[in-house]
Amino acid sequence: MKNIVVTGTSRGIGFELVSILSKMGHNVLALSRNKKPVANMELSNVNAFSFDITDEDSHIRAESFIEDQWSSKVDILVNNAGAFLNKPFEETKSNDFREVYEVNVIGVASITRKLLRFMYKDSHVLNISSMGGIQGSMKFPGLAAYSSSKGALLTLTELLAEEYKESGPSFNALALGAVQTEMLEEAFPGYKAPVNAQEMAKYIADFSLNGQKFYNGKILQVSNSTP
Repeated sequence: MKNIVVTGTSRGIGFELVSILSKMGHNVLALSRNKKPVANMELSNVNAFSFDITDEDSHIRAESFIEDQWSSKVDILVNNAGAFLNKPFEETKSNDFREVYEVNVIGVASITRKLLRFMYKDSHVLNISSMGGIQGSMKFPGLAAYSSSKGALLTLTELLAEEYKESGPSFNALALGAVQTEMLEEAFPGYKAPVNAQEMAKYIADFSLNGQKFYNGKILQVSNSTP
C-alpha cells in the first residue's frame, strides 16, 4: 500500500487515476479546486479537499494532512493539475502567460518543494506534461502559452532529477499526446482522440508505481501519432 498524492483530480485523467489507484488498494490524497467529483465516490482510502496549486494555504493544508494522517510519508506525487489556453498569440496577453505558467510550472514546483520532506530515496515524482512541450513535435496555433509551459515543465523534471539523484526521490515526466477528455473537447470541439481518459490513467498509474525502478530524469513520449 502506497501513499499517493494526485493533483488535478476533478475530471479527466486525474479523476480516473484516483479511482484506479484506490481500487489497487493505495491511499490517495486527491487535490483539486473542485473536490465534489472524487468525494462523491465515497472511497474509503481516498481523501479529497479543495486545493489551489497556486495558493500557499492549500499547500499548508496538504502538508498538515500528510503529517497527521500519513505519518509524514509520501511514496508518489503525480503532478497532473494543469491550465490550458487556446488563444491566438496576438491576443494572448502577458497575464494570460502568467496564469498558465503559475499553474503548469510555478505551482508544480511549489507543491513539489513542499512535499519533498515527506519523500525518500525510492519515492517518485511524476510530472504530466504534453507532446506540445517536446522539441520537434507537431505544434498547433493558439497554444503558445500552454505548450511552452509544458516544455518548461519537462526541463524542470530533468533538473530536479539531477539535483536529487543521490538522495531521491526520482523525477520523471510523461509527455501525453491527445487524450479524449473534457479539456480536449473544450479546446478542439469535435476532435476524437485515439485514447480515452481511463486508458491513459491506467498507463499513468502503472508508471507512477514502477517507473522509478527503471527511469530517472527521463521524458517519455506517450503518443501514437507522428511526428
